[in-house]
Amino acid sequence: MFVEPRIDSFKADRKGAGWIEVICGSMFSGKTEELIRRLNRAKIAKQKIEIFKPAVDTRYHETSVVSHDESSIRSTPVQFADDILLLAGNSDVVGIDEAQFFDLELIHVARTLANQGKRVILAGLDMDFKGEPFGPMPSLMGIAEFVTKVHAICMKCGGVASYSYRLTASDKKVLLGEHDAYEARCRNCFYQDFKDEPKS
Repeated sequence: MFVEPRIDSFKADRKGAGWIEVICGSMFSGKTEELIRRLNRAKIAKQKIEIFKPAVDTRYHETSVVSHDESSIRSTPVQFADDILLLAGNSDVVGIDEAQFFDLELIHVARTLANQGKRVILAGLDMDFKGEPFGPMPSLMGIAEFVTKVHAICMKCGGVASYSYRLTASDKKVLLGEHDAYEARCRNCFYQDFKDEPKS
């Protein structure tokens, strides 16, 4: 379990006090649940929080961030990563869910917020349905002070899963779905059924 680093006092106007945390993993691994847990802890500590998600993600709720276990927290849907800079205001902690759906500008946004003294927590898929790095996630993991990779259970063999296997025939990069469209898979079970194995 992630435990926040100890700091004497967390103030949004303290230059250099901010940092970036990335929570990554496959579908059904508990990324959003962990994001909500950290944000709720910040609320208990009376820190000012703002939460954002991509406007395209309306699977569970138009505005709230909702995990697969139905935990939820109020959020602001945004079209573009730059919108987050305009809306973060005087928050101490900024949470961003489904980070993989944003464009590469999210890297600059996260860095800017952290340099302003904010704690930035991002959650997202680290790999797409082809097992390739997804959107801004690799770079975000590279610049983050803390990276937590969470795992699911393989829905085929019961092993440790880190891949999101798409059950439908669509080749679209972004395809919103839940258990009807995806399964969590271990490496072996993923590549048993996925024919386009990446070239080494």
